[in-house]
Amino acid sequence: HDVRPQQRHKRFPCVFHAIIHLSRHQIQWLYRKSSYRAFGKAKIYCKTQFMPDPTTTSLLAILEFPDARLRTKATTIKDVTHTTAKLANDMLATMYEAPGIGLAATQVNVHERLIVCDVSEDKSAPLVLINPKVIEGAGTIDTQEGCLSVPGFYETVTRPEQIHVEAIDQNGNPFELEADGLLAVCIQHEIDHLDGKLFVDYLSPTKRQMIRKKLLKAQKYKL
Repeated sequence: HDVRPQQRHKRFPCVFHAIIHLSRHQIQWLYRKSSYRAFGKAKIYCKTQFMPDPTTTSLLAILEFPDARLRTKATTIKDVTHTTAKLANDMLATMYEAPGIGLAATQVNVHERLIVCDVSEDKSAPLVLINPKVIEGAGTIDTQEGCLSVPGFYETVTRPEQIHVEAIDQNGNPFELEADGLLAVCIQHEIDHLDGKLFVDYLSPTKRQMIRKKLLKAQKYKL
């Protein structure tokens, strides 16, 4: 898939054209063209974030559209336990293997409010957000998005370009994060999954139905 500048944002001189799930060399191009900012607790949090241990992680099956389970609304995680941390670790390993830069628990058929992201070039900045909530957003950005649950399709979606997020880390500690560019788009995309929403829901019914038919046909040949 071709990755080219799509628009120049009024506030920032850099060009944003974020695609959620692409090959790593395409993601690296996007990362160089996007803006990433983390402040306060979030910046410290990112530095202390764990990396998935390949000797203890399990790769999880990713649900694909139009699987009805992707429409399940995730429940709030009341207690962060070892099981929660293990799920986050497995999700990161699954995301890297896919490969992608974001994954929601809903996509691996666990209906709890947990997402993982890593928009770094070298897979060195894994981010775990439990019960993530966007407090406020600013600006708008049109980006082409894809999804590990909608493989092979990329469409333009409009979202807030900067967001302020509250969440809990894998140790049960609350933190806040301010993000823009690729990271902001990724977080919003994954939170949508927790609410049973996919990026195809931003498209016209005709286009969504076309994608649905093509994926069902592809899934049939996999059996």
